[in-house]
Amino acid sequence: MIRLRYKFLLLVLLFTVSSNGVFAQLKKEPIWKMVCSKPTAKIGDEVEIVLTSVIEKDWYMYSNDMDPNLGPIAAEFSWKKDKSYVLVGKTKPVGSHKHYEEVWKGTVSVMKGTAKFIQKIKLISAKPNVKVGIYFQECSEVTGMCMPPYEQEYELKGLQITASAETPASTETTPEVIEASIETKPAELTKIDNVVKDTNAAINLEAKAITTVATPNKSEDSFFSFLIIAFLGGLIAVVTPCVFPMLPMTVSFFTKKSETRSQGITRAFTFGLSIVGIYASLGLVFAFFGLGPDFGNWLSTHWLPNILFFVIFLVFAASFLGMFEITLPHQFVNKVDSKSSMGNFMGIFFMAFTLALVSFSCTGPVVGSLLIEAVGGKFLKPLLGMASFGFGLALPFTLFAIFPSWLQNLPKSGGWLNSVKVVLGFVEIAFAFKFLSTADVVYHWGILDREIYLTIWIVIAILLGMYLLGKIKFSHDSDMPYIGVPRFGLAVLSFCFAVYMIPGLFGAPLKALSGLLPPMSTQDFILGNNNNHSTIQPSSNSAPKTKHSDFLELPHGLTGYFDYKEALAASKATGKPIFVDFTGHACVNCRKMEEYVWAKPEVLKRLQNDFIIVSLYADERKELPENEWYTSARDNKVKKTIGEQNQDLQISKYNFSAQPQYVVIDGNEKQLSGPRFYDTDEAAFVKFLDDGKAAFVKQ
Repeated sequence: MIRLRYKFLLLVLLFTVSSNGVFAQLKKEPIWKMVCSKPTAKIGDEVEIVLTSVIEKDWYMYSNDMDPNLGPIAAEFSWKKDKSYVLVGKTKPVGSHKHYEEVWKGTVSVMKGTAKFIQKIKLISAKPNVKVGIYFQECSEVTGMCMPPYEQEYELKGLQITASAETPASTETTPEVIEASIETKPAELTKIDNVVKDTNAAINLEAKAITTVATPNKSEDSFFSFLIIAFLGGLIAVVTPCVFPMLPMTVSFFTKKSETRSQGITRAFTFGLSIVGIYASLGLVFAFFGLGPDFGNWLSTHWLPNILFFVIFLVFAASFLGMFEITLPHQFVNKVDSKSSMGNFMGIFFMAFTLALVSFSCTGPVVGSLLIEAVGGKFLKPLLGMASFGFGLALPFTLFAIFPSWLQNLPKSGGWLNSVKVVLGFVEIAFAFKFLSTADVVYHWGILDREIYLTIWIVIAILLGMYLLGKIKFSHDSDMPYIGVPRFGLAVLSFCFAVYMIPGLFGAPLKALSGLLPPMSTQDFILGNNNNHSTIQPSSNSAPKTKHSDFLELPHGLTGYFDYKEALAASKATGKPIFVDFTGHACVNCRKMEEYVWAKPEVLKRLQNDFIIVSLYADERKELPENEWYTSARDNKVKKTIGEQNQDLQISKYNFSAQPQYVVIDGNEKQLSGPRFYDTDEAAFVKFLDDGKAAFVKQ
């Protein structure tokens, strides 16, 4: 039996590692080539700078010849102003293709295979200092996922300038963009291509990459973590009372009805793939509820879905604890079961469908919980999440059908199966209060403060430990003459978790739970801090009373602003750059960044002394006075609340809708550093702040 468990655990670990490796494999960062259309030129000549980048197969890039406010992150070129040259016209794409995309409700322009852009410049001096910053994003046609935006800077090297009898009089003037109305003809583009190919190898006009300041977005990590959790949820569902007894019955059917071993293995794989397909189809249905950049924010922060999810989780928990069973109509189940007698693959598919239906009373709450977490994740999260759950559920059936001798070592059905359901019931109750807490924090109800929330979780953890020790019994539990070692170990972990949370009642940060707990600002009492939430003395980077500070506050005693325009004015008045923090009440990663990065002394010192801080809550539901409402040019909707205006600013200005996002700007809204996203690397965050401050001082 022990050998069997080790084999099974090894296979699960191998799958987990291999699948995680496939999903987490990082895409190589694109590199651009920056060449000139002429190997040599004279002062006063107009030359064309050609920027090209190879796009991997099945990937594409949004071009810059589309509406920038549509939604996708289009390629953006920021040419450094210098007296050695002037721009002639705008940076033009070559070979872009336009089409209508339903997701964005508009016409987009994309590039595949090779991204190519041309910028015409006029040379003013003998030593042209041509630099460009490129901000772009690549997306996958296969998965629909987009890589985090790249921000790179390149410099032209190798251009030889010869003397010219005519030196333009505008040498000492600041270069300006000269709008060119002449369109580049296809024949001219072909000629340029040939010149570039002929001269590139001879004079090595490749650009030198100076720095790459883009930070990877860790939202992909959380997506992969969700897939692993969904897979583990499928494995857990196998050891529930509704599924586990069907394991030997199903495997015996394949072994007895198959004439050869290979036929049995083929049928087992068909059965497993059918289960994956059934659950993936369920995820596909729910995937259509996750489209649109504003829907995920509404789903995760509005009181209605959060209260609904709170009630649903409590219903699921009551079912797991034995109060009732969630079942499907028997007539429907029987009708599907009758189809399983069909021959060939259709019969096997209906067997898998019957398993999914019969086990619904146990798997339904798990599946429902995963769908609630996934439905706001656009298209892929529900689809792949349910496929991962189905894979976890199907894997044991397939493995035992291939190795039927393992069945002899399986533990027999008994009261331990019901214990699995009860433990899941306790977990469901705990996470139900997370949804209630989200609505409470966003709408400032004040009914579930941090210490109340912690008290509920502590009591649940203690009750779970008592149940595992046999001190609490439910109606479906069997008599337990003794406690097994695994069960005792789980009880110890549950009690340890309860003890870990107790200091949080007195103000301990509990970093391991950051993001799951209400913010520290809702704590009524902090031991040894005189009811003051500050961890540092207030800095002088804000006025004593700022807009919205009566119900919003910064962590760690930092002082700052919650209104964008007010922060711009403060930057001009104090001569400090602005640290823009796009955040949210319900943003788990925002709280983790504040606890793991902001709280570090080197970061805290810089935020306190060197920056104007403005925290813009994208999910704040407080309605502004009517004279502050406006109609967004992005979606033609009236923005009435603080959160609506902050998210509209984030999407319109930075083409990004998730939080956290950090940017350093000046009082004129010029971007100095960033953007940065969720990344707990303290050194990288310090560098991001220092780069922003240095750019501010330099200008």
